[in-house]
Amino acid sequence: MPEGDTVFLAGKLLDKALAGKTLVRGEFRHPALAGVDLSGHEVLGVDTVGKHLFTRFSGELTLHSHLRMDGTWRIHAAGAKWPLPGHHARVVLTTADLEAVGFRLHDLDLVPSAEAPGLVAHLGPDLLDPQWTDEHAARAVAALGAEPGRELGEALLDQRVMAGVGNMYKVEICFLLGVSPWTPVSEVDLTKTVALARRLLLANAWRHEQITTGDPGRGRQNWVYGRGRPGCFRCGGRVRVADQGEGVRRRPTWFCPRCQPGPAPAG
Repeated sequence: MPEGDTVFLAGKLLDKALAGKTLVRGEFRHPALAGVDLSGHEVLGVDTVGKHLFTRFSGELTLHSHLRMDGTWRIHAAGAKWPLPGHHARVVLTTADLEAVGFRLHDLDLVPSAEAPGLVAHLGPDLLDPQWTDEHAARAVAALGAEPGRELGEALLDQRVMAGVGNMYKVEICFLLGVSPWTPVSEVDLTKTVALARRLLLANAWRHEQITTGDPGRGRQNWVYGRGRPGCFRCGGRVRVADQGEGVRRRPTWFCPRCQPGPAPAG
């Protein structure tokens, strides 16, 4: 599932491509919106909240989209060949010169603009909110510590705590804190945790690569995430991977037993 910084960058690129332009084609290939035509509407702007995208149109309409596991927006010259098969397209927004196509978008809602904020009212503070304040941080800290016995890794993925952290950042945050992802939140410095999460997402918000080590070299970008064979980027030791969470919330979780002491599944 895309991380918050991936969605943030997608939103900025869509805004740059579409904002202030009138659609010559506004087509949906989604069961809930089949037959809706947005041609003739002006794109007022694109905003993001956590992993949610909001495209605002004239006529007080807003399109809400969520990338889920495999969704993506692609931008190209109008009339150019699509980079992905047409049967994956769910939204086509075309201006006189550019086209934005949403592929594999499972969650789409076209709502009155006044109702759009309600779609994300359940989320915690957005880690990439440009208006972030100490109050946002305090809310995230309080929400993170609301269940003291909860495993840190699971709490970090809960978008009701703070919006934007995905599985990669979960893994890397736990590593940088020096604790196992199965450590109870009561044993972690929560203020430091929230500040670290925001710092990592901000560092990567304007680039396609997600680097947590500070080293952009191939195979050197992350501390433990996806590093089963290469080993821990810090100590070189064996990196373990085990599932964390239940059902649809289950995620493969990498960790270094040497650098991250604490509870962990047997293995």
